[in-house]
Amino acid sequence: MNRILIVDDDRDIVAALEIYLTTSGYEVCKAYNGRQALDVLRENHVELVLMDVMMPQMDGIAATQKIRETSNVPILFLTAKSEDVDLINGLNVGADDYITKPFKPMEVLARVKSHLRRYTQLGGRNGAAGDNISVGPIVLDDSAKRVTVDGEPVNLTPLEYSILRLLMQRPGQVFSTAQIYEQVWNDPVLGSENTVAVHIRHLREKIEIDPAHPRYLKVVWGLGYKMEQ
Repeated sequence: MNRILIVDDDRDIVAALEIYLTTSGYEVCKAYNGRQALDVLRENHVELVLMDVMMPQMDGIAATQKIRETSNVPILFLTAKSEDVDLINGLNVGADDYITKPFKPMEVLARVKSHLRRYTQLGGRNGAAGDNISVGPIVLDDSAKRVTVDGEPVNLTPLEYSILRLLMQRPGQVFSTAQIYEQVWNDPVLGSENTVAVHIRHLREKIEIDPAHPRYLKVVWGLGYKMEQ
């Protein structure tokens, strides 16, 4: 049974999410600020975090930054529409995705299922076998869910891995941000272009010698992104 941590200072939201998730077969842990969330994660094996942005004692952005020092667990922000700047900051420090309040139960469950599936496939070593894909010094071993650059392992989040695999499978092909989002997140893009751009930047920082002047993961202005052989 997958265990999910819900972090929000609004106890009614936590209670509602707990009902949605437990009735769908998930186990739930709860925290009401970022510090409590870190304590729960130290004491429990958690496979996904639903994280509010604005909380007392430690907010969601600071908590996410601390979590990313040791873990690639998927983190989905629970954010109000008025918190766009906080959302971008959260993606910059390592959040994977976001759900806008007020949210619909089916949207929450769909996002949770999608991210858990991706995390399980990358975290385990028993995923569907695939070929090695190489672009320059970058090698993606899809059966082991592992990426190396010049022979050195690179630690990617599940989303970063999925984006890289998509682009490396079709080197030279330009993918728009909408195409990347729809194929990796399995959702309509609906204004989530910034989310893709943030994850692309993180990828460049991990696979490029000079991320500001990338040799392999290229932007095609006005069109999208591609892997250059």
